[in-house]
Amino acid sequence: MTGSEYSELFRRSEDEAYRALFDEYGDYVYTIVYSKLHNSGSREDIEECVSDVFAKIFFSYDTSAEYSGDMKGYIGTIAKRTAVDAFRRTSTYQNRISADEDAMLGISSDNDIEKDSDTAEVQTILMREIEALGEPDSTIIIQKFYFDRNSNEIAEMLSMKASAVRMRCKRAMSRLGEKLTQVGITL
Repeated sequence: MTGSEYSELFRRSEDEAYRALFDEYGDYVYTIVYSKLHNSGSREDIEECVSDVFAKIFFSYDTSAEYSGDMKGYIGTIAKRTAVDAFRRTSTYQNRISADEDAMLGISSDNDIEKDSDTAEVQTILMREIEALGEPDSTIIIQKFYFDRNSNEIAEMLSMKASAVRMRCKRAMSRLGEKLTQVGITL
């Protein structure tokens, strides 16, 4: 659907324009949102994010502008940005730690704070470099080494063949090793 087609539909009937836009781009938006949230959010989070994307489109698209090009790029950009925001929200929520008394009792006063700090720094750099590998490589590495999933499980999760997952994992580990060596980390 082009911008001018959407604007014309919007002038005739807002509901019809919304419905047509959702019918045409619903699957596209869902795919983008799912790719960003499938590891951190629930099904409800994904559906809520899709709704948020269309709400943003409906309220922000200027129907008076005479944009005649395809709306796919505009919609894709809003979907990606909204999904990234949702990812940050869901990831932050999942990573919160309760500081109740029972948890505080487990903290030893003889911890090596310097070593813990170094370990945390290395983990941060490692995660940043893994994320820099891009999809699906970062997901494969995280699922394999953090969640101890095998190639068949990862392949099913990503709709890939197990052999493709193994090959991508091997190549991604090679690239990751090179990047970590460049920043002075050896594993």
